[in-house]
Amino acid sequence: MTSYAIKEIFYSLQGEGRNAGRAAVFCRFAGCNLWSGRERDRADAVCTFCDTDFVGTNGSRGGRYGSATELTAAISDAWGDNSANRFVVLTGGEPLLQVDDALIGALHGAGFEIALETNGTLTPPVGIDWICVSPKTLPLALDGGHELKLVYPNPRVNPEDVEDLAFENFLLQPLDGAATRESTEAAVAFCLANPKWRLSLQTHKQLGIR
Repeated sequence: MTSYAIKEIFYSLQGEGRNAGRAAVFCRFAGCNLWSGRERDRADAVCTFCDTDFVGTNGSRGGRYGSATELTAAISDAWGDNSANRFVVLTGGEPLLQVDDALIGALHGAGFEIALETNGTLTPPVGIDWICVSPKTLPLALDGGHELKLVYPNPRVNPEDVEDLAFENFLLQPLDGAATRESTEAAVAFCLANPKWRLSLQTHKQLGIR
């Protein structure tokens, strides 16, 4: 039987990307294939700049869910009684280590539109309504979708490396950290010089929400 290791499930507003400002349930899957999530391993990881805690199952509504039906029920509970405009964001870590056909079917059956946030190194099941790839390394197994969101600057991937891929939207998101101001200025300058790209900001951090 399939089980899912979930770090946390919570209801908030999408803070970044083309769906910014939209109410959503965030289902964060534990684990990633590009970093263990432990600080002692960060320097040697493929992705060295992740700002998310995806280790373990100890977050709000976190745990091991024994079936797609059980996990969907927890996501529905987080959404609440309103049956309209149901929207879930499957994120991580790397959700495609666990997301499968059974979960996509159960979520659609519960009336959810499904968004996926992935590093693009794994192939998703069919039926996901919105695919956002945030590449941390190349090559990508997933070279098309609705949104490519590149953290900038990125030590392994340049915008020129991915701008000809089959995505509907190309977003540049400033690298958060000690040099956030410099990263933001560089991203703004790049978008002005290359208008195929749009600026994506982490508005949830600015607003102080999850």
